Amino acid sequence: MVDLTEQEKAALRHAVKMLAEVMEEIGWETRLIDLTETQVLTLAEVCVGGFQDAMLATAKGDDTEVPF
Repeated sequence: MVDLTEQEKAALRHAVKMLAEVMEEIGWETRLIDLTETQVLTLAEVCVGGFQDAMLATAKGDDTEVPF
C-alpha cells in the first residue's frame, strides 16, 4: 500500500467526482463488462486527467522557492 500525501488524497477525491459525472451519463447500473471500449477509455482519461489537474492546481498554489 502506498502512503498518499494529503494533496494526492484530495486529487483522488477530485478524480472520483469527475468519474461520477461520466458514470451518470453511462448509467450506474451498467456492469463493467458491458461498457464499450470507448466508455472504458473515457473513464480512464477522466480519472487520470482529473488527478493530474488537481495535482497541478496544488503545485501552482505552492509558493515554495527552488533552492538554486
